[in-house]
Amino acid sequence: MKKIILAGVFIYCLLLISCNNTPATTETTTTQQEPEQKTAGQSGVKDDVSQKNVVQIAIGSKDHTTLVAAVKAAELVDVLSNTGPFTVFAPTNAAFDKLPAGTVEGLLKPEKKDALTDILQYHVSVGVFKEEGMTDGEVIGQVNGDNITITKKDGKTIVNGTATVVAVIPASNGIVYVVDGVLLPPAKK
Repeated sequence: MKKIILAGVFIYCLLLISCNNTPATTETTTTQQEPEQKTAGQSGVKDDVSQKNVVQIAIGSKDHTTLVAAVKAAELVDVLSNTGPFTVFAPTNAAFDKLPAGTVEGLLKPEKKDALTDILQYHVSVGVFKEEGMTDGEVIGQVNGDNITITKKDGKTIVNGTATVVAVIPASNGIVYVVDGVLLPPAKK
């Protein structure tokens, strides 16, 4: 019986070896290479049925074109399209307009990508912080490593004492708070 099993294993090994050996050819063939196609990350997934993610919500809003341009310039589209969950404080175009002239244009330059990324990450928290669960004086850590402070006053939610939440939009990967001010991270020490 042992001889039969050993013979079977031996034949199986020979078959495996013979299947993996392909004759070498000395012939060289020239193939025309096709241009590389740039692959998209999570943002490239097409889904018209599911609830929109935080990026898709911003892209679909005429009031967030400046934010969308900034997220694209900082190359954060794929990151924010991922599962999350994220809490995003999304300044409107009017909020960006309140900044000193030339600020947005300057931040969109390639050499300012790090500063732009820092500002945008200051608008994002990991996790979902629901408005009804936020408390006056609550401190929330942001993706850039700094903190924001929530104030509750006259039924309104205010971030850092400067940006009021004007709308709340649930997303498939978190929640978007539309705010009327741009959050600027504290100066680095």
